[in-house]
Amino acid sequence: MIEAILNVIREGTCFVVASHAHPDGDAIASTLAMANFLQELGKQAVAFNVDGVPEELRFLPGADKVVSDPGKLGRYDAGFVLDSGQLDRAGSFLSEYCLQLVNIDHHPHSQLFGSINYLDDEACATGALIHRVILAAGHPVSSDVAVCLYTAILSDTGSFRYSNANPEAFAIASAMVEIGVSPWYVAGNLYESHPVERVKLLSRVLDTLTVSSCGRFGAVSATSEMFLATGAGPEHTDGLINYPRSIRGVEVALFFRQVEDDLFKVSFRSKGHVDVGSLARELGGGGHHNAAGATVSGSMEQVRQIVFDRLNELLPLSL
Repeated sequence: MIEAILNVIREGTCFVVASHAHPDGDAIASTLAMANFLQELGKQAVAFNVDGVPEELRFLPGADKVVSDPGKLGRYDAGFVLDSGQLDRAGSFLSEYCLQLVNIDHHPHSQLFGSINYLDDEACATGALIHRVILAAGHPVSSDVAVCLYTAILSDTGSFRYSNANPEAFAIASAMVEIGVSPWYVAGNLYESHPVERVKLLSRVLDTLTVSSCGRFGAVSATSEMFLATGAGPEHTDGLINYPRSIRGVEVALFFRQVEDDLFKVSFRSKGHVDVGSLARELGGGGHHNAAGATVSGSMEQVRQIVFDRLNELLPLSL
């Protein structure tokens, strides 16, 4: 599969690299790692994300050149769609701009929308798959690419706290540090440079904290009113789900984010006993065993009840 990807790169001259909307660290860092790598090979490569780059990731090399307007895209020999699971998460329109699509992802149940589908749900991050491609190409990892790869691994393993922090994750991180990446620099940008709007939002979100009577799941919420009052946006919600997740005894953490009047994005995090990826798929979403999400219609009360009722069914069976 990697050799097929390398053939696409060798035969083409112009590429677009994209990842899913509302991007996290792995999505953006993998995109920029791949785009920088292609440019170092002398190729034309455009990094694209429909929602742009979150503030805390704008330190990454090439972040200032990411395109977010589909109208600014051209025609490409191939499009690399990373970390997306489904093409529509990155933009179904991408197929119109590319002669072929290459799907590179580590999510389980990723759709086979590419002419090449390089999928490994045991990989710690999509960044790890990009690292494998670069090594197979025999191309030295530059300092710019190294920062991106380290950031992808660090963010998707929860700073090496999650169950996906496997030997490959530590091996890649170690190799990137040997190249010259400063862990302090990356961590400082990711975790210690929050805009004041995020902290204001956090203060309101924590007021919504709910822990189930059994103590096994906890939830926080962000409403449209909170975003309006604090000046925050969806990009400021990354990591808020970790607060209920950190409570002793909580097996599943939830974050409800209002998208429209009667539409909510529900994020799930599990400590392993519950397959939240399966639960998210029941609700029309997807994800991993321990991290997943879905968009659910209804009022806040209705959506919460739907999810809470299902968790009450699952948790007694899983513990």
